[in-house]
Amino acid sequence: MNPEKVFQSDLKTLGLVPLDQDTAMLVNEPRYKEYIKVLFLPAGYEVQVDMTIYKVQHASLLFISPNQHLKLRECGGEGGFFIFYNQDFYCIQIHDKEVACDGLLFNNIHNMPVVELDKSDLPFFTYLFGQMADEFGLGDASLEEMIRTYLKQLFIKSARLWKKQHLNKQLLVEHTDVEFFRKFTLLVEEHYKKKHNVADYAELLFMAPKTITHKFKRLNLPQPNDTIKNRIVLEAKRLLAHTSLTAKEIGYELGYDDPAYFNRLFTLKTGQTPAGFRTKFLAAG
Repeated sequence: MNPEKVFQSDLKTLGLVPLDQDTAMLVNEPRYKEYIKVLFLPAGYEVQVDMTIYKVQHASLLFISPNQHLKLRECGGEGGFFIFYNQDFYCIQIHDKEVACDGLLFNNIHNMPVVELDKSDLPFFTYLFGQMADEFGLGDASLEEMIRTYLKQLFIKSARLWKKQHLNKQLLVEHTDVEFFRKFTLLVEEHYKKKHNVADYAELLFMAPKTITHKFKRLNLPQPNDTIKNRIVLEAKRLLAHTSLTAKEIGYELGYDDPAYFNRLFTLKTGQTPAGFRTKFLAAG
């Protein structure tokens, strides 16, 4: 019996899979690659997102963009949930004012897609995912709008928790700094293949490069130049791991006309050459 519950209408798709020992590895099927994904996992699971392995110590939510590579490595003893959907069902960019999660939960330049849940948070999310699962069994005409409403609640609550866990706690009340972080994040995600320096983004933001550096320091984040370069290197790692492009071709793809300069940047940031990284990654399986 297929545990996957799917809603489809016109171009809109949203699906939900209850996860247990028998169904958890369905997450790794290639057909889910194109979708935006959310995992609700209890302790005991092990997940790889791009090059980072997360060992789930406490119940957690993971938010995965279509450009990220997801692999469930180990299944915990308890059940969880897996949601997948496309932008036609719910586009967080269009609905940014509603949920304000783009650049935090998704498309995050620091590649931190995890929100940990404590005992006080768990009942809310357990209820939310349970209600979504129940909706598929009702066969009601309002299923689409009900699921979308639950999805909004999921993003709003998760974004609040993400900020508490990842940003300087003293600045949580300073809305302008958090919004600056989101805006910078989204600009880097859009332009990192062509714009490689803080000055490029300062121009887009109509502010001095020193102002950006100061804001990052207030938010207790890595320096903006490192942030930009780390996003470039992350994409290089993805291409080295999951395509057959040469290091030279990847350098061109990421906006570097000088292959030697790109190789030096990659080696400086990772401690290994592009060729060395690929060999090590493929050997690890």
